[in-house]
Amino acid sequence: MDAAKKSADIPPVELSAELAAKRDALLALLRSFGSCVVAFSGGLDSTVLAKAAQVALGDRAIAATGTSPSMAAGELEVCQELARQIGIRHEIFSTGELEHPQYRQNPPDRCYYCKSDLFTRLQELAQQWQVAVVCDGANRDDLADYRPGSQAARENQVRSPLAEVGLGKEELRQLAAWWQLPVWNKPATPCLASRIAYGEPITPERLEMIDQAERFLRSLGFEPVRVRYHRGDLARIEVPRAELDRLLASPVRDQVAERLKQLGFKFVSVDLEGFRSGSLNVLVSELSVASSRTRGPR
Repeated sequence: MDAAKKSADIPPVELSAELAAKRDALLALLRSFGSCVVAFSGGLDSTVLAKAAQVALGDRAIAATGTSPSMAAGELEVCQELARQIGIRHEIFSTGELEHPQYRQNPPDRCYYCKSDLFTRLQELAQQWQVAVVCDGANRDDLADYRPGSQAARENQVRSPLAEVGLGKEELRQLAAWWQLPVWNKPATPCLASRIAYGEPITPERLEMIDQAERFLRSLGFEPVRVRYHRGDLARIEVPRAELDRLLASPVRDQVAERLKQLGFKFVSVDLEGFRSGSLNVLVSELSVASSRTRGPR
């Protein structure tokens, strides 16, 4: 990320009275914690929360980033640069979700096991750092989405300040621009494991295949892009619909097929519906959703 260049592209924003009131409520809530650590991924939500925490709490706020093979190349550097811009203390630690058999099996509630590991480790670190509250970047809109990780947050006493004061995604984009944060228009960047179809085991090798494939497609100018992994080492590529003709035309089509097969994919396909976030969630059955919501204590 070229932070200086992106900052120059941020449009001027005047907050509505309603949004200004929510901003003030967010700052007041964070101040009431006394100190906090923000689970910091470098995405829009956690960056706005980290900025608010720094404004509200100063050096009593920490941004903490967990690293693992599920993190795409370059994302840690993005987090480091954003934390530097915000002026917040930044801590980096390793997560261990791949150590958990339930996570590696990749069930529909995979995110529960990942977030459970993340928040357990963050709570341990918060005690070491003498920090009162662990926060995540869940916002109001997430409450209506399929989010197995939200149960892990509740079980680990993690607070979600953005959701608590009623901030939604579009309001967070406005706040990011108002605070001159270069993530104001950043697309969602979920972990690499989210590209693997439910039920297909998660391995470091498959995560690396996906990461390398997406990096190659970005080098050709496709953004946003997803390379979904399906059974039989099949790649399903998603790019914006406006880019489908370019992707399917020679020589780009042949270059992409050749490179992805070099990476280990046996079949290379293109999704004619184009890019859409969370497309693998169509594989989640109602039974799986109900089961994840009614899971008893671990």
